[in-house]
Amino acid sequence: MTVLHLADEGEAADLAAFLSRLLHYDRSAAVRLQAAGTALAVFGRPPSFEVLAIRAVRLAKPYENGLDVTLDVTVSAGELLETVDEAAVTAAVPASVTGPPWAGLLPPRGGWRAEPGLPAPDALRALVAAAVGEFRSRTQELPPEGRTRAELDRIGREIWSRTVGEARLPVRAVHAAQSLGFLRPGEREIGLFSSGAWLRLRTPYGSVAVRQGGVGALGLSVR
Repeated sequence: MTVLHLADEGEAADLAAFLSRLLHYDRSAAVRLQAAGTALAVFGRPPSFEVLAIRAVRLAKPYENGLDVTLDVTVSAGELLETVDEAAVTAAVPASVTGPPWAGLLPPRGGWRAEPGLPAPDALRALVAAAVGEFRSRTQELPPEGRTRAELDRIGREIWSRTVGEARLPVRAVHAAQSLGFLRPGEREIGLFSSGAWLRLRTPYGSVAVRQGGVGALGLSVR
């Protein structure tokens, strides 16, 4: 089994936290791992948000496995989490799995340019809190016979598909970033970037990418 040597205990803890959050939304979650040099990218897709989440992890030394100098594999998030050893600062790569459709389709690596119109981090967190409050209020006002899954989904789509400020970013992307631990209190270094049909909300702790028109369509760049 290939062992990844992480840069420090903080990287190991953050990786474990990210995997735990993905598993909270999907107990059978898979993640795609791509490593080259001292950088590891972990891709996941929490189904509740319809976004791609990317966690960058620093490695202590360049990845190397025999003659292979890069790693690109889809694995079980749960099995990967079980191998994360914060004391040893390592993680072992489990056996590959047949990944879900999104795992074979990722945003482009390059061509990202900064986009204007993103509100300040405090405003983003307030926006998410207001959206959550509106969803709860509107669903609680429904009569019992009207509180169907279809109606709840309709209200959710209406709220979370709204765009943020003057940016084209849907509110659900900000909600995902906060729920996955990417948008933390006091954090100021965030940015919005675009590449082709993709938008990417980036913070020091991870990124959330959405394809304009919907990730669900899976009209992504094959990688």
